[in-house]
Amino acid sequence: MNLGKYKNLIFYITTIAVFSALMYYFIIEGQTLEVKENIIANTSSGSTWDNFLESFKTNLHHPLALLLAQIVTIIMTARLFGWICMKIKQPTVIGEMIAGIVLGPSLVGMYFPEFSAFLFPKESLGNLQFLSQIGLILFMYIVGMELDLSVLRKKAHDAVVISHASIIIPFALGIGLSYFVYQEFAPDGIQFTSFALFIAISMSITAFPVLARIVQERNLQKTKLGTIVITCAAADDITAWCILAAVIAIVKAGSFASSIYVIIMAVAYVFLMIKIVRPFLKRVGDLQAGKNTISKPMVAIFFLTLILSAYATEVIGIHALFGAFMAGAIMPENTKFRTLFIDKVEDVALVLLLPLFFVFTGLRTQIGLLNDSHLWMTAGFIILTAVLGKFAGSALTARFVGINWKESLTIGALMNTRGLMELIVLNIGYDLGVLSPEIFAMLVIMALFTTFMTGPALDFINFIFKSKKNQDESVQDNDSKYRVLLSFDKPESGSTLLKLAHNFTHKMNGNKSITAMNIAPVDEMHAYDINEYEESQFQNVIETSHDLNLEVTTLFKASTDIESDLTSITNKGHYDLLLIMLGKSMYEGSLLGRLLGFTTKIINPEKLLNTVKGKGNIFNNSPFDDFTLQILDKTNIPVGILVEKDFKAADKVFVPIFNLSDFYLLEYAKRLINNNNSQIIILDAAGQIRNNIEVKELIRSIEQVAPNHITLYNEKKIEKEFLNSHDLMLISSKSWKNLIDTKSLWLSDIPSTLIISNP
Repeated sequence: MNLGKYKNLIFYITTIAVFSALMYYFIIEGQTLEVKENIIANTSSGSTWDNFLESFKTNLHHPLALLLAQIVTIIMTARLFGWICMKIKQPTVIGEMIAGIVLGPSLVGMYFPEFSAFLFPKESLGNLQFLSQIGLILFMYIVGMELDLSVLRKKAHDAVVISHASIIIPFALGIGLSYFVYQEFAPDGIQFTSFALFIAISMSITAFPVLARIVQERNLQKTKLGTIVITCAAADDITAWCILAAVIAIVKAGSFASSIYVIIMAVAYVFLMIKIVRPFLKRVGDLQAGKNTISKPMVAIFFLTLILSAYATEVIGIHALFGAFMAGAIMPENTKFRTLFIDKVEDVALVLLLPLFFVFTGLRTQIGLLNDSHLWMTAGFIILTAVLGKFAGSALTARFVGINWKESLTIGALMNTRGLMELIVLNIGYDLGVLSPEIFAMLVIMALFTTFMTGPALDFINFIFKSKKNQDESVQDNDSKYRVLLSFDKPESGSTLLKLAHNFTHKMNGNKSITAMNIAPVDEMHAYDINEYEESQFQNVIETSHDLNLEVTTLFKASTDIESDLTSITNKGHYDLLLIMLGKSMYEGSLLGRLLGFTTKIINPEKLLNTVKGKGNIFNNSPFDDFTLQILDKTNIPVGILVEKDFKAADKVFVPIFNLSDFYLLEYAKRLINNNNSQIIILDAAGQIRNNIEVKELIRSIEQVAPNHITLYNEKKIEKEFLNSHDLMLISSKSWKNLIDTKSLWLSDIPSTLIISNP
């Protein structure tokens, strides 16, 4: 017997046995010591099952277990409501705000009080609050980093006028509103000045992050209007937070005179951050120039700056969030550096911690307190004042400085967006005891309403000012051209699709139009680096267009719903052909996938081939991924789906015809011959071409124009060498489905394949 073969097993068993026996010995001997120490055994009454249940209940109520259960519930609820809002073309932040109210006493607490008391007991709210405050500090740090101060320096003329008017007008109206509601709604012992200042600042705030996302989603970022409104919002953000810092100082001190020292310290703090800390951070950031990562010591430096800045402003008396905002604003202005740092922070801040703040706000919001018509009328009056001050104030000021009515109203609608920033202000006021539960609930409703109305207001403004005449002229002008739209998600995919589009249109000269479109998830971008992101996405496309001497129009859009935006642009653009890559998200179409925000990925051809050979189930018995199926279902033009295997050019093209419904492929083969001099081989796979006079006439007409460019192939058996000798295969979507369903041996050897679906 070869003991060497089993020596590891023998050693393992021996070690376990010997040391287990040793532990048993010491435990038995140790129990004899209990008698000497007069220790009485702790025996619980009741059955083992009862003891287990008692222990389990204790574990459930442990502070850490309770906090983890709260976080899981909050994140899932926030993502669900965020997804619903995204589907109705609303910012996801609205859904997260609603999720907070739903989990609070206004809904769950009212109808499921026992569950609410179990999940959110009063003694646990302190932990939730502090964790949410950490999330807010990180969020304000990101907001500060997303501000492009260079834009303010270069384009601040009209924007600052509009921005400051959009603050002072609602601020004054807020003071006036306070005069009418102070006696009824101000908490006992709160001075009118403190109450009025918080009402005024809540009327004046604009949610810069939400506004920036809406500008991106509506493709306004490269327009003059987009630049003005982003600059307005940035100036508004800085000004509003400075005013808020002063208001907090006044409220805490009790009077303006008493707050002078706090304000002086705040000014000294700002001076120190700008003149000393900012140059130091710039030198630190310069050490990272050209690198794709940030070293841990540097991360530590910037996080320490954030924490010390937040600590300083909290100690001074103007709130830690102002310090976090300031720390972000003075970060090195290098776009790449800021992007790298934001990527490190925002997933934890926005996905994990920030929803805790929404729910904590919801737990404070008791809409049930508004239990009579008078209170709801007061809430309506507050909303009217907020909209009148911010929307009308911004729009009229923009019109006064010379901007046309459509853009002025658009600026007003965007500046009226309050979102998360409003909730931050309201919670600060609530924590300071300035706002009562009733007025707090009314102002939360106002924040929701003004944010929710932004999208519909923009749509209504566009509807009013839409020029039907110009639209009709554009359609008429474009109808004479063969228009190809290619949509891609990766830069290299765009380059490949452009080469394919060029093969279809090369010799059409002025009778063609090619548009390269990239629709990117809005969450992948930041307000300040949108241009750099777009440039990187289109870099390969632009280079390829120069190589091909091809004029191409680029179209970029930030989106919360890529599928809907792609189909909408395709259907409204009067295109003749849409080209896309075959893509797949593992969770696309499932609720989990939508909640977690998975995006479409390009399939690796090897995975595709393994699937059809029975080695995987990536398609779930479908010839296309869910995303592609939705595009095919909702578009009303032909769609070409490319399965790419190192495609270069369509010089040799193979077109299998399996049944009469595939004959439309010959029109695309004809285009490739006319524009690319492609060599086309038609495979009569079902033996139906030889007996069809119409098709034979079509082939003959092609031969007359381009002799020796099209060949009819009647072989039943297709060899691997034959498939490998071609650059491209054209196939109908129906025949492609049949190849997938039958797991055809072709699929392991096919060249790049263009699956064409006719509507």
